[in-house]
Amino acid sequence: MSRSEPQFEPLLAQLRDHFREQRYSFGVMWNYPVAVRRFLRRLERRGRKIESVTVADVERHLDSLRMKRRCGPLPPHSRRMHRAAIQMLLRLVHGKWPPPGAAVEQAGQQIVADYDRWMKDLRGLADSTRRHSRAEAFRLLQWIAIQKKNIGALSVDDLDAYIASRSKSMRRTSIALLVSDLRGVLRHLHRTKQVQVDLSKVLRGPPLYALEGIPSIMQPEDIKRALAALKNDRTPLGRRDYAIWMLFVTYGLRSGEVRNLQLSDIDWRHERLRIRHSKTGARSDLPLVRGVANALLNYLRNGRPATAERVVFLRGQAPYTGLNASSSVYGIIARRLTDIGVVLPGKSGPHVLRHTRAVSLLRSGVTLKVIGDVLGHRSERSTAPYLKLATEDLRSVALGLPSGVSS
Repeated sequence: MSRSEPQFEPLLAQLRDHFREQRYSFGVMWNYPVAVRRFLRRLERRGRKIESVTVADVERHLDSLRMKRRCGPLPPHSRRMHRAAIQMLLRLVHGKWPPPGAAVEQAGQQIVADYDRWMKDLRGLADSTRRHSRAEAFRLLQWIAIQKKNIGALSVDDLDAYIASRSKSMRRTSIALLVSDLRGVLRHLHRTKQVQVDLSKVLRGPPLYALEGIPSIMQPEDIKRALAALKNDRTPLGRRDYAIWMLFVTYGLRSGEVRNLQLSDIDWRHERLRIRHSKTGARSDLPLVRGVANALLNYLRNGRPATAERVVFLRGQAPYTGLNASSSVYGIIARRLTDIGVVLPGKSGPHVLRHTRAVSLLRSGVTLKVIGDVLGHRSERSTAPYLKLATEDLRSVALGLPSGVSS
C-alpha cells in the first residue's frame, strides 16, 4: 500500500482472521484486502459509515473503478473479484449481505411470502419448485421498483419489456419456463386484488413441440470411459467427482439430491443410503451398493477437506462449504465429458445421467413403477416420458411387412 491507514486496520484484521479460519488461498488473502481498502477509502471520502452502506453504494463504487493504464472500466473478472471482496467484508459487518429486503421493499417481501404460502398450502408444491418461483417473483418486483412503476398499474407492455430484459441469452425452453413462472405470480397478484386484470391469461411463451423435450442420453461405452478416467484421477477433486458420478449413474439422482446429501444419510452398518428427493419432498432408503460405497469411502478418507460441515460433497477450494448451486454439479459433469471428448446433441448436465439410468433400467425389463420409485417420482406419469428414449426397444418390436410389400 502507498500509505498507512490505521483506521482501516480493525476491519482488515477481521477479514484476515476470516481468511485464515476458512483456509482461503494465497491469491484471495492478497487481492481481497486491496479491493476492500479501495472501497473503504471511497466511504471515508464521502463521510459514510460502513454500517449505512446499501447495495446501490456497492454498485456505484464498482462502476467508478477504472483500470490504471487504459483508464477504462474494469473487465468482468476484476469486477467480480472486487464485488466478492466487498460483500465478504459486509457479511462480516452486517451478518448477512445483501440485507433482507435490499432488492425489494417490505411490501414486496410480504407479497412473496404470501405467494409462497399459497403455493405450499393450496397447490402442494415442493420447496425446490417454490424456491424457483419465489426467485422469479422477487426479480419481477425488483424490476417494477427500478422502473418506478406501480404494481396495480402493471400492463402487458410492461411484462413484454420485463421478459425481453430477462430472456436475452435464454433458450426457448428457458423462456417458456420463465413465462410459466410469471403466470403463477400474476395469478396470485390478481387473486389478492393487487392487479385488477388477470394478466396471466394474455401472457404467451414461445411454442414448444411434441418431441422437442426428448433429452439426451449417454452411450454405455462413454459412461465406462468417463468412470475409468475419473477413477484414475487421484487428486481430491478427482475422488470427489468420481463419487458424484457413481451416485448419478447408479441411482439416477437429481442434482439437488447429490448436493444435499449429508454424512448422516450414509448408513454404513446397514448398507443403506437415505435420499431426500428435492422435487417431491419424499424420502427413499436405497441399498448402498459396493461400487458407490467404495467411491464415497475413498473420497471421505483421502479427498474431503477436514471441516465441521456435515454435507458430503464440498467445494475444491476455500471456503470448504457445500456445493452451493446446481451449476457446480453441472460443471462437474460437463467438464468430465469434455475431458473424454464426448459431445452430446443436447444438454450435458446431471439430468443426462439420470435419463441414461432410467433408460438402462427400462431396457432391462424393470417396470415403470419400480423405475419411478428409484427416481423418486410421485406417479408413473412422471416416468412415462422415458419411454420416448428407448428407441432401440421400439425397433425390436416393430411389425414386419407382409411378403410382396416393399418399404
